[in-house]
Amino acid sequence: MTKRALVTGAGGFIGHHFVKFLLAKGYWVRGVDIKKPEFEDSPANEFTLLDLRTLETCVKASKGVDEVYNLAADMGGIGFITAYHAEIARNNILINSHMLEASRINKVLRYFYSSSACIYPQRLQNQSEVTPLKEEDAYPADPEEGYGWEKLFAEKLCQYYYEDYDLETRVARFHNVYGTLGTFDGGREKVPAALCRKIALAPDGSEIEIWGDGEQTRSFTYIDDCVEGVYRIMQSDCHQPLNLGTERLITINELVDMVARIAGKTLSKRHDTSKPQGVRGRNSDNTLLRNTLNWEPLISLEEGMTHTYKWIEGELRKTNRIPMLSESTR
Repeated sequence: MTKRALVTGAGGFIGHHFVKFLLAKGYWVRGVDIKKPEFEDSPANEFTLLDLRTLETCVKASKGVDEVYNLAADMGGIGFITAYHAEIARNNILINSHMLEASRINKVLRYFYSSSACIYPQRLQNQSEVTPLKEEDAYPADPEEGYGWEKLFAEKLCQYYYEDYDLETRVARFHNVYGTLGTFDGGREKVPAALCRKIALAPDGSEIEIWGDGEQTRSFTYIDDCVEGVYRIMQSDCHQPLNLGTERLITINELVDMVARIAGKTLSKRHDTSKPQGVRGRNSDNTLLRNTLNWEPLISLEEGMTHTYKWIEGELRKTNRIPMLSESTR
């Protein structure tokens, strides 16, 4: 019998990709979001515009499905999540608490929650050469303000719904997911997309602005690995949160240089240390992920950033923000 799944946040970057992934697995998929996908229509069997901040709409969305993949979130890049603590925390707590309760009411078989590496204590992330973060490091708690706190609270809610109501909950802590079909402009874009846009728009030999001194470090996860990991975690027997990321640590300056090489440009950097830059360093420890799934993300940063840059460059050409390539230069 065909499995039926709900994907919340199906109008967003990860949710849109995940709808495609489940359809390829043979699922019947309902996608819901407060907005439509930005760059192409949703292929979901059903796509409905719903505000998931109310219990009534969450019950409607989750009715008649076997699995719920809750990827809906009010979020964005570091500039956005540091500027709107109350709005982000309020909206996401409402979405997550109501989706859990609706899933219980509708007797959903399995429930996936997309958490974040932002739940990890800031005291463990104040050096560029950071020690990779293990799942157990989440406590004593000291997550990022707003977004980090609400994610950690929702993780605990998943634990409570499993313990009190036997709802089979699964949780992944995403580490900087990037890739094609993600927003790259407007303030909600993440670092890889923002850098690709800046570099695509910059003339060869010019200068681009970097937030911070560029020596802050991160690890990044390509979207194809993310959706594969989400599915594997959902089908596993692991009820505790799992990191979903890569273990390759890279500075923002190094990432800029990588994208510039992909673009075939020589660029200089202008650092603005007055802009938000988040924690000094963050990396994923994948030991528990490997032991649990016998798998971990495999796509290299070079491969993923090449796909991402070329897609963003193509989108900028479509809107004439950079010139279209002539036939002779394609």
